[in-house]
Amino acid sequence: MSAIDSSAQIHPMAVVEEGAEIGAGCIIGPFAIIGPEVSLGANVTVKPHALVTGWTAIGEGCTIFSFASVGEVPQDLKYAGERTRLIVGRNCRIRENATLHIGTEQGGGVTRVGDGCLVMAGAHVGHDAQVGNNVILANYAGVAGHVVIEDNVIVGALSGIHQFVRVGEGAIIGGVSRVTHDVMPFGMVASTDGTLNGLNLIGLKRRGMSREDIAALRDAYRTLAQSDAPLVDTARGLAEKTDSDAVRKLAAFFTETSGRNFLRPQ
Repeated sequence: MSAIDSSAQIHPMAVVEEGAEIGAGCIIGPFAIIGPEVSLGANVTVKPHALVTGWTAIGEGCTIFSFASVGEVPQDLKYAGERTRLIVGRNCRIRENATLHIGTEQGGGVTRVGDGCLVMAGAHVGHDAQVGNNVILANYAGVAGHVVIEDNVIVGALSGIHQFVRVGEGAIIGGVSRVTHDVMPFGMVASTDGTLNGLNLIGLKRRGMSREDIAALRDAYRTLAQSDAPLVDTARGLAEKTDSDAVRKLAAFFTETSGRNFLRPQ
């Protein structure tokens, strides 16, 4: 039996399959389809013609717009029907024609999107991707399988993030960019060939980062750009000398690996 809260508003022409859990205050529009293993938190709105399927949990306060496809099987030929899932955090907006897929057994089994994210029209979140909080994926941005996107990242329209790439906290990817290497925290990719062109200074100021931390990050970026040593070694040296938490976070990113190379500061 479905567990549908009595305060939920479900249009008579919507399809809510047996087993679905519908929280308090949810609104489900006409011709929307909610699958049998879907859980909708409180005050979720599913607009007309949207699909939410698979083993999928949608956090409270989210809105899923018309013709979005949320929780479908991965675009991965290795996927053989294993029980994997999609988890979407609170207060996310998933716009028209966006696609978010469940995970694969080989990739950990969970695709995850954090709180407060905006997935614009036509954007894609691939299997096993891990998307942080307050991330914006602009129109038709593509996030491939196994990608990690940390908090407060913006990915511009028509950009593509290659599988297994990491994008560090507070970075910005300009529109129509091809990103095939890891992007450091607070970095800015502003070219179609996916090169690192500086720091996301506007984003840092908007987030209220102190002038001291911004100055320290600029110095760190300059050091990384000018060094002939491996980035990992230079980053370790920065971490040992700095008093800035932002620089430590930047340095720590280079000591981890995703299997991809890093975009080198220019």
